[in-house]
Amino acid sequence: MTEKSDSSASTYQHQSSLPRLPIPPLDDTLKKFLLTVEPLLSSVQLEQTNRIIKDFQVKDGAKLQKILEEYDHTSPHTIGSYIEEFWNDSYLAPDTSVVLNLNPFFLFEDDPDAKIAKSQVHRASSLTFHSLKFVASLKNERIKPDDVKGTRLCMDQFRSLFGSCRIPKPKGEKDVVEVDLDSDHVAVLYRNQFYYFRALWPREEGEVKVAVSENDILNILKSIVDDGNEKNMEELAEGAIGVLTTLDRNKWAQARKQLIDHSEGNMSALEVIDSALFVLVLDDYEPKDIHDAASNMLHGTIRKAKHINFKEQEALQSSIPQEYYQAGTCCNRWYDKLQIIVCSNGSAGINFEHSAIDGHTALRFASDIYAETVITFAKSITKSIYTQGCSLRSIIDAELSQSSTMPNSRLDTNPKKIIFDLSLDLKNAIRYAEASLGDAVKADDTYVLEFDKFGKSFIVANKLSPDSLVQMSIILGYYRLYGEIVCAYEPVLTKRYFHGRTEAMRSTTMKAVELCKTWTSHSSTKEAKLNALVESTRYHSALVKESSGGKGVDRHLFALKCIAEKRGLPIPEFFTSQAWRVLNRTVLSTSNCGNPALSLFGFGPVVPDGFGIGYIIKDSRIQYSISSKHRQTKRFADGIRQTLLEISDILKPLSSQCLGYHNSEKPRNVETLHFSTNGYDDFFGEASKLLNNEDDSPSFVGRAKLVRRSSSIIIAQVEE
Repeated sequence: MTEKSDSSASTYQHQSSLPRLPIPPLDDTLKKFLLTVEPLLSSVQLEQTNRIIKDFQVKDGAKLQKILEEYDHTSPHTIGSYIEEFWNDSYLAPDTSVVLNLNPFFLFEDDPDAKIAKSQVHRASSLTFHSLKFVASLKNERIKPDDVKGTRLCMDQFRSLFGSCRIPKPKGEKDVVEVDLDSDHVAVLYRNQFYYFRALWPREEGEVKVAVSENDILNILKSIVDDGNEKNMEELAEGAIGVLTTLDRNKWAQARKQLIDHSEGNMSALEVIDSALFVLVLDDYEPKDIHDAASNMLHGTIRKAKHINFKEQEALQSSIPQEYYQAGTCCNRWYDKLQIIVCSNGSAGINFEHSAIDGHTALRFASDIYAETVITFAKSITKSIYTQGCSLRSIIDAELSQSSTMPNSRLDTNPKKIIFDLSLDLKNAIRYAEASLGDAVKADDTYVLEFDKFGKSFIVANKLSPDSLVQMSIILGYYRLYGEIVCAYEPVLTKRYFHGRTEAMRSTTMKAVELCKTWTSHSSTKEAKLNALVESTRYHSALVKESSGGKGVDRHLFALKCIAEKRGLPIPEFFTSQAWRVLNRTVLSTSNCGNPALSLFGFGPVVPDGFGIGYIIKDSRIQYSISSKHRQTKRFADGIRQTLLEISDILKPLSSQCLGYHNSEKPRNVETLHFSTNGYDDFFGEASKLLNNEDDSPSFVGRAKLVRRSSSIIIAQVEE
């Protein structure tokens, strides 16, 4: 029996009371659109854009706005929001591979228990057990609803988190995401071989309960590893069926049809994988460093190995002979589902199919199961002290009813191996898919920037938004390397609305352009740089707030374009203009997603010459995972690092601690501190504390002068 958490709220209890995503007034959106593209266009292009906007506003735009409003009003029971159908299609319609183009990854921090942290099977069984508890709690609707500072968030995406699979469809059709609500088993992938085991009791027994203990799972995984090691990798590479999920979607649909047509057993095998709660991936690989760990979670590794009996293979002519086979982890994946990946050294992470869920949903799952491992470890430390029961409460409310201890149990939790019957054509398809994937992996350059000079605490203490500062560091880092202003994208959560997902926030603003030019000018003073930084971050924060309230630009305009296509109307000139094309060519695709459970978060670029930048802002450090195709990723990261170092030099650390001498009032080695809230409108409320001289205000050592302004203050350094 697992101790219950203190949550009594039903997971979906607030769904019916959530407001619908509002459709902004067209005039407001078009005004913002012009401001959004201004940094990306020449003066001539901007003038042309202004003309196109005015024409669109009074003609096609007004008509499409009315159609969209009617569509939203008359379809409240079939769609969750005016953008939902079109946004889902934007994920499911493209023919491109999901690898590097869609699926993000998380890398967990190490397990707090040293015995578990470095052992693959122990770490995997721990994560799987806590994941099953989360699944059971979710099925029983006991996962506490998300909220941000009292604002309730939509929980609908959690319905598609487990037991779901993206199914490829032939040309002319869109992929679909299928969800098996009765799923009760876990698929396991080790050295390209599939297994599964049942792990939950069926709902007919009352509430859903976990059927396997952590030790049961450990034994299951040990038996899977023993079986998986019986064959050599050369033989297993030929049947690496998972690599087919890396193909372009139409090709994968054709290969899947071949699989099903070739054998009824193949259809049954696919059904088992498709309907699994998730795929537990065991990689027979130990990452060399943090960069390698990120790459492995994003797309796996490639390692060519030479066939021992290549001449015999040629003579048999059983398939197209290949001198080398793929021995890396890139084929040991199933990208159409949620995957928990554990390496041979115990490092672990998640790679998830993105069309049905966003990072915030996956993060809630990841953080809860990691928190549960921390609590479990804490209980193991204190169990000899709290003999009557530990006072630490579990995060996840789920009950264990261990099948293996029940005589004549009706639930068989023993692992089963999944066998595919592969024709010669299918074996060749696997080889071709592996070769194409190898090209994509070779083209990727992933680099991790671990910046440990400061983090959230330092930024907040200087009255700046941590997310806005990181966004400016990315734009400035790119500008100082290439001298170019390019389009940048940051998703902003809109889950306060029913079926809300994200809005696009465009971080490249005229304030950001001013920052880039000021910062890189040799004639700029530190004060000028500071003012430009404060102004640009302040403006960015205001845009984030607007976007989270459904008042962004991209989603509204995208919906207008899609409603025209849906109704068979001519596409207005606005959507073929240079401004529209520039806005939708995102060179810097960024996202902030993380908490103490994660070490890294990342994804691939969205355009061939772009960068994919996932970052996590922790109290005392910032982690960037940066990916590109054949670009100077490390050099770009070094530019960001240098920018952050320069920012830290301007934003002096605030501290009330200084070294002194006994019986002396004079501290030594004291620096004058520069502290500014100018331009940020005292967002964090610290300025009022300084003015009121409250007891908990920061102490400043050295000489400074207080300059009062209409809506802000500056404590500025005094020149000697």
